[in-house]
Amino acid sequence: MAVVKCAIQLGIPDALEAHGGPVKLSDLSSALGCSPSALHRIMRFLVHRKIFKEAPAGYLQTPLSRLLLKNGEKSLAALLLLESSPVMLAPWHCLSARVLDNGSPAFESAHGEDIWSYAEENPGHNKLINDAMACDARVAVPAIVEGCPEAFDGVESVVDVGGGDGTTLRLLVEAFPSIRGINFDLPHVVSVALDYVGVEHVGGDMFASVPKADAAYLMWVLHDWDDDECIQILRKCREAIPKDKGKVIIVEAVVEEDNNDKLEYVRLMLDMVMMAHTNKGKERTSKEWAYVLSESGFSRHTIKNIKAVQSVIEAYP
Repeated sequence: MAVVKCAIQLGIPDALEAHGGPVKLSDLSSALGCSPSALHRIMRFLVHRKIFKEAPAGYLQTPLSRLLLKNGEKSLAALLLLESSPVMLAPWHCLSARVLDNGSPAFESAHGEDIWSYAEENPGHNKLINDAMACDARVAVPAIVEGCPEAFDGVESVVDVGGGDGTTLRLLVEAFPSIRGINFDLPHVVSVALDYVGVEHVGGDMFASVPKADAAYLMWVLHDWDDDECIQILRKCREAIPKDKGKVIIVEAVVEEDNNDKLEYVRLMLDMVMMAHTNKGKERTSKEWAYVLSESGFSRHTIKNIKAVQSVIEAYP
């Protein structure tokens, strides 16, 4: 991961993309201001890992390296920069503290406070989180729109609970222009969110109340919390939607421990990330999702797989 981070920070994918064809080592090192010998070693490793390609005429982009463009529509660069940041790497060295009986959270062991308090006090890290969630949204939302558009049938308003900088709602409103969007997150998060047509930013606390809408939408939110906290959040969401036609749309991983599913490794890896970076968060199985939804007062729910790590869960009062 460190070498990939190095490539992103140096702007190697962006330089190759801008050139539009093979780039010789001498030209690439000159454009980036790098030592040719050191850059050669970096590129040799990344070519071996099939992140870049090398031809007689020079280095070339691959579909994988295009995911590392800083401003690409499908870029995962921000997510990699977040997870490889010193702040997020430090808790991995304290993971054993989380696993012990009566142990302490790994992030708190490393930094003395939970990730949300740290982000509030450190705007730079808060931006890293928002940028990472936005880049994930640019991949996940198209998969939702393609694989489960019926989830938004008849929905006139959506409140995105924990919506970050509003990228998710922007993409949803673009796909379903009749929807009015409410991007709901902590005040320090929405205060730096950009304005989007059809999206209103509202600051608040999801444990206290959620703005009213036809549907409450949560993506990569509930996995940050334990069952009791999830139930609190979901009850507030249930209170915010109409009893007759409302729904809660949850976009999260559903762990099934299926070795034949090529994305199952990613879901299990994300569960380890939750152990390292949250106090009590976890990825859930379908049975665990059924439990928290039932305890939150929902009468029924459905789970639909899409072409993504997440599934779409629709819960009804």
